[in-house]
Amino acid sequence: MNKLIKYITDEGKQNIIIPFLSVFLGFLVGAIIMMASGFNPIQAYSALLMGAGFYGNLQRFGNTLLNMTPLILTGLSVAFAFRTGLFNIGASGQMLMGGFVAVYIGIVFDFPRIIHLPLAVLSSIVFGGLWAFIPGLLKAKFKVHEVISTIMMNWIAYWTVYDLVRATIPGNFDTESAVIKSTASLRTAWMSNMFNGSYINLGLFLAFIAVIIIWFILEKTTFGYELKAVGFNPDAAEYAGMKVDRNIILSMMISGALAGLAGATYYLGFTNNIKIGVLPPHGFDGIAVALLGLLSPIGVVFSSFLFGFMNSGKLFMQTSARVPNDLVPVIIATIVFFSAANLMVKSWLSQLGKSLKKDGGEK
Repeated sequence: MNKLIKYITDEGKQNIIIPFLSVFLGFLVGAIIMMASGFNPIQAYSALLMGAGFYGNLQRFGNTLLNMTPLILTGLSVAFAFRTGLFNIGASGQMLMGGFVAVYIGIVFDFPRIIHLPLAVLSSIVFGGLWAFIPGLLKAKFKVHEVISTIMMNWIAYWTVYDLVRATIPGNFDTESAVIKSTASLRTAWMSNMFNGSYINLGLFLAFIAVIIIWFILEKTTFGYELKAVGFNPDAAEYAGMKVDRNIILSMMISGALAGLAGATYYLGFTNNIKIGVLPPHGFDGIAVALLGLLSPIGVVFSSFLFGFMNSGKLFMQTSARVPNDLVPVIIATIVFFSAANLMVKSWLSQLGKSLKKDGGEK
């Protein structure tokens, strides 16, 4: 009993408990809603797992990893911004701009794969970062709140890509671009064959490499320490001799570069073209992924896997268990609520620990 009390009341352990508790409560609320609506939650969740490939279907599991890939990068983008004192709501626009440039290069240029693919991917990173430079500059020089500027940049990206696709790389339909050349695609035959025809691609490896790099920057470098220090207390950082404005801009650009890379993994690896009139939802989902992952690069990987398998399996849950497709967003929203309300959950755990301690003392 004493070990349980110590575990529950320890703040370090609570950071591990809360994400799992949030997921459990989210699925519990979903089960209650299903039972109240006349559906069988066990059958529904079994169908969800089956649709995500947890019962040995490699193609479906590959699709889960495919859904997970851009979420790792947008979640990492938002988490990095949070850790450095910024709230980047513009990951969708940065992803769209990075993806557009990658698709443009993939269509217009004709190079060997060893040149074409790296050029398209690197360009998405650069343009995602450049798109984030504007709100970073506005924040650093004019104190314009990044929430406002990044939301505005989302819609500027939306309409810019809308016009540029139709003017420069139109496809067979007015609503989409032409298809990229195979030399610019992240898809590989060996990965597709390994997962029985899934579109899983090299973007997954790029996402994991990005996780390692961001973790190293934040935890092991002086540069990362400065970025976190500026975000935590810019006045103190400036007094210590750190270049506050430069670090704010660099933080936002790194965050944007990660979102731009997400655009490359999505448009070069999954869709192979770009549709107009669509703002990718991954940027907004990345906020939820970052919160559930407690703003940790490693935590983002696990939370993006959860969101990936739910997005991959929700259609199967609808067709097999006849559960409305809208229920999955309800579960996700509940999970995010309990993740975001971590102070409330910590209070619950502390009260539970005190109650157990009191009961143990009385005995």
